[in-house]
Amino acid sequence: MTQPTLIRRVPGALRSALALAGAGVPVLPLRAGKLPFGNCPACAAVACGGRPNMREAGACRCPAPCHAWAAATTDPAVLTSCAWARPWQHAGAVAYHPGGAGLTVVDLDNAAAVAWARATLPPTRTVPTTRGEHWIYRGAMPSSNDVRPGVDVKSSMSYARYLGPGTGTVTALPDMVRALIVREPAPVRPVPAVAVPAGGGRCPHRTPVYLERGIAMAVQRITAATTAVHATVFGAFLAVLSTHGRCGCLTEDHTNRLFAAAQAKGESPRHCADAWANARTRLGL
Repeated sequence: MTQPTLIRRVPGALRSALALAGAGVPVLPLRAGKLPFGNCPACAAVACGGRPNMREAGACRCPAPCHAWAAATTDPAVLTSCAWARPWQHAGAVAYHPGGAGLTVVDLDNAAAVAWARATLPPTRTVPTTRGEHWIYRGAMPSSNDVRPGVDVKSSMSYARYLGPGTGTVTALPDMVRALIVREPAPVRPVPAVAVPAGGGRCPHRTPVYLERGIAMAVQRITAATTAVHATVFGAFLAVLSTHGRCGCLTEDHTNRLFAAAQAKGESPRHCADAWANARTRLGL
């Protein structure tokens, strides 16, 4: 069956999705409320934590298709498969993965954000939304929310609702949009300087029991996290380093315990290393 014939034989949202997929735009269904479906029992109601929406494709171990941007596809056989039958039957909207199509969407959520874009950004294709506009540029970049009041950037590892073809010509992604996701480093809070002992491995201003209690509390804090795991891990690392990062008492065993606790909550080794390095940078270590 050819794709045009297939498109004529399916209704509603799936018909739009197949047309977009035929143009090379990876698509997925959204349920009411603009949320992705959990496309397998393990991901029902995004029970697996929605990790593909925050990290790399394949982070979730459920059978394909997964959910959120990781489920987006251009394959008509996948879109019309049994696994997708119920999601498309109950789809409230069609979404797409901008980064997978080589695009970036600047999501302007209110009139003030739209006014800012018109005064600041190069013109490109625009699509009206319920409260604002989507500005679509050619080129992919990392995604980030709340880059300024009422403005989100949706591209790689993100999805955007499809609201029609829009008006205007898609132009190349400008540097000023790429710069929106670059955050200025937070000011470094001063930390009292503590002399490093000649032999290392022993804290000169705290007892070993104090150090052990601090590591245990940090591990417990990470283990107890149910939301905002990234922020919790970073905060725990920051707390340990702010007390013991300059005195030479932290050992590889201590960091391994902290990293193991973070990885047990779903953090990758790379994210642990990055969080540790960022905490050291924040403290000027």
